[in-house]
Amino acid sequence: MASLRLASLKFLHCCNSSHRFLHRNRILSIRAFSGIMSPPSTAVVYEHHGEPDKVTRLIELPPVELKENDVCVKMLAAPINPSDVNRIQGVYPVRPQVPAVGGYEGVGEIHSLGPAVKGLSPGDWVIPSPPSFGTWQSYIVKEQNLWHKINIETPMEYAATVTVNPLTALRMLEDFADLKSGDSIVQNGATSIVGQCIIQIARSRGIHSINIIRDRTGSEEVEEKLKRLGADAVFTESQLGLKNVKGLLVSSVN
Repeated sequence: MASLRLASLKFLHCCNSSHRFLHRNRILSIRAFSGIMSPPSTAVVYEHHGEPDKVTRLIELPPVELKENDVCVKMLAAPINPSDVNRIQGVYPVRPQVPAVGGYEGVGEIHSLGPAVKGLSPGDWVIPSPPSFGTWQSYIVKEQNLWHKINIETPMEYAATVTVNPLTALRMLEDFADLKSGDSIVQNGATSIVGQCIIQIARSRGIHSINIIRDRTGSEEVEEKLKRLGADAVFTESQLGLKNVKGLLVSSVN
């Protein structure tokens, strides 16, 4: 900072043009701001595809210099979705080039800002929007338009998982049929996160959900849990081994 002040004073002394001084001062200001650095980051990376326990490793990434519109976010939570595992295995259709940092969604707290960022403050909670690769690291630096501010009162586990499964459930309910209140849907895999989201969204819209789960120990407890979420009916796969399955499903919502 001392050398910056000295440079400004020398320029004032030798130059009579206020326009040239303002131009020079603007350059000095930009250079001063460009010194904002992120903290070092710990990241889960993989350099080639394979089973996660074989190809992932923990590394330290160096600090990153923030540009004018950059936001440095301290990640608070990031889930491990089946699609994350599939990306590391190399079998998911949409995946980053390797080497890559794992993770695709999560929630973080703003640590620091580039000088041109407006509408965000340190301490705000944000999620990647649209979802982006590389959330399995302690600090991320991306441009402001790649972050979406959320209510800091949102439970952390909800905020960290709001992008992938709930939006998938919403698209499944809206993209294939014009469902109205009073209609019914049937889904298998109802215990998955997507399935549970479908139950809750359908319930909020007055749509009946008939849900199929696998036969397993504790299926009665699972049935009760899904009904608390709003499921109208829950059947195990073995219960559908009947000749008149259609009649069974229709009677379950009437």
